[in-house]
Amino acid sequence: MAVVLCLNSGSNSLKFDVIEIDSRAKRASEGVRFLTGSIDDIGKKTTLEVLIEGKKPLSKKLKSSDIAAATESVFDALEQLKENSVPALSRTELVAVRVVHGGDAFSSAVLLDDRVVREIEAHSELAPLHNPNALKVIESIRRKKPALSIAIAFDTAFHHSLPERAWRYPLNVELADRYKIRKYGFHGISHRYLLEQFAYLSGRPESESSIVTMHLEGGSSVTAIENGRSIETSMGFTPLEGLMMGTRSGSIDPAILPFLMHKENLSADEVLKIFEKKSGLLGVSGVSQDTRILRQRTEAASKLALEMFGYRVRQTVGAYLAVLGDAQAIVFGGGIGENTPEIRSFVCGGLKQWGIELDSDLNDSTLSGDVCISTAKSSREVWVIHSDEGMQLAYECVSLTSS
Repeated sequence: MAVVLCLNSGSNSLKFDVIEIDSRAKRASEGVRFLTGSIDDIGKKTTLEVLIEGKKPLSKKLKSSDIAAATESVFDALEQLKENSVPALSRTELVAVRVVHGGDAFSSAVLLDDRVVREIEAHSELAPLHNPNALKVIESIRRKKPALSIAIAFDTAFHHSLPERAWRYPLNVELADRYKIRKYGFHGISHRYLLEQFAYLSGRPESESSIVTMHLEGGSSVTAIENGRSIETSMGFTPLEGLMMGTRSGSIDPAILPFLMHKENLSADEVLKIFEKKSGLLGVSGVSQDTRILRQRTEAASKLALEMFGYRVRQTVGAYLAVLGDAQAIVFGGGIGENTPEIRSFVCGGLKQWGIELDSDLNDSTLSGDVCISTAKSSREVWVIHSDEGMQLAYECVSLTSS
């Protein structure tokens, strides 16, 4: 059994988990979580919180100016807890770090070396909100705990099985190949977990599982999985493509970019910032990117934002059911997928032609956990599964040190 510290950095946040898992485990959910925590609003009103079995033994404000300082604060907090609450922390031997963009260089988790660092740096321009922060996390680990092994799991790795008809854009081939412009796909750690957990819960082998998985959060994506392999996914060259998201526009007419540049006298980077930070649920509602808040609002703009979000998810799920030709289930995961019954109802209500039928009572009462919410008559199952990226990180990385 190995104790793994899992670090998952966002644009201004850092999530962490300490998990014990056997390198011979058959799935991520076999791990045991000792604690989970987060550092939020880094560089502003930074706070650190740790949860252990539903209790909060540590909660405090920090002066962390950036993600590197926040990472050091994680180690300081773990040192404090090791003495008082979690003796197993002294056995931590591996740090598993999630990196958003690995391009076409990695199809699985890897141990960190200089080549891996160069690849993460090379793909930073395609994931500017995430890859640079992951590098700062890595630098901080090396500085604070040089004796610890570091493994990297990439969100892009799961989608290496996409066929060329799916990953290639209809651009000039020479130009596209010169700059490696292609669909990479993201949220692979989450989609892989949803697949593995669905197979376990439904009693099907992964290699015989054909499903549509949804990771619906501030950043959202849908993946078509055929016999355990990703064959289509909604995010593309960058995490901006695909669904409408919390603050991201998702897929829109590319001609809008030069149009706004001309009309508003903006640079390309300034327009992309609008697409990345001021669009999606926030841009349409004018209120919030949080569906929990929007569900409580009564104004038309908030209702429209939720309807547009659900519509684009339904549109993509329907398309991916067609891509698969046959599927056993659709799976909702991520914060929005797990705790927003209205979105699930809207998505599934437009998929009746696929034989999908929700149990409305189960749907309304399910806000977490792993639950099948379709009726017995439904020809395809509908699942809500808690996507545990921390467990998946540990699972994918722990075998590297043992081998």
